[in-house]
Amino acid sequence: MQTQTEKRYYTREEYLALEETAEYKSEYHDGEIVPMTGGTTNHNKIAGNLFAHLKFALRGRNYELFIADVRLWVPRYRKYFYPDLMIIQAEPVYEGAGTTTVTNPSLIVEVLSNSTRSYDKGDKFDYYRSIPEFREYILIDQYKFHIEQLVKTSEGKWLLTYYESADGVLALDSVDFQIPLSDIYEGVNFEIVEE
Repeated sequence: MQTQTEKRYYTREEYLALEETAEYKSEYHDGEIVPMTGGTTNHNKIAGNLFAHLKFALRGRNYELFIADVRLWVPRYRKYFYPDLMIIQAEPVYEGAGTTTVTNPSLIVEVLSNSTRSYDKGDKFDYYRSIPEFREYILIDQYKFHIEQLVKTSEGKWLLTYYESADGVLALDSVDFQIPLSDIYEGVNFEIVEE
């Protein structure tokens, strides 16, 4: 006879204390701690390329740019995430006393993997949309030239634009910034399947 192990639920305080000393990052989903999978070299190159271009383009402007080590708190759903990139207009609003967790990104970028694709496009987008400042979501495929851009209109509707060729140019809506897809995907080898 098999016995089922009872699932353990954690408070936010317990999760945050565990994250302080953890060797790997985990997300928090309303009591449940969910370990994050490791990234691939393609994932890392894409996030790094976009971060580098944005970092220089936003210098001296009223934006803060953060990469995957900064945590995002989504209070309505009681969830913590580590988006691949976030842009905050003006000053970050921090959750708690430290500077490890922000609450007010206007733009979020996620690099898709086979294991997270459906979640990033579905439930995670639902959670992110509860953030009042959130206006733009960029989903970047790491296996081919394919980017999905979702932009919130002044009427509260979300418009979807696809970019699907190396000579395409991603034009952000929430920030005055454009970048060729060839720059985002520089150094990426689509022949390698790394999951």
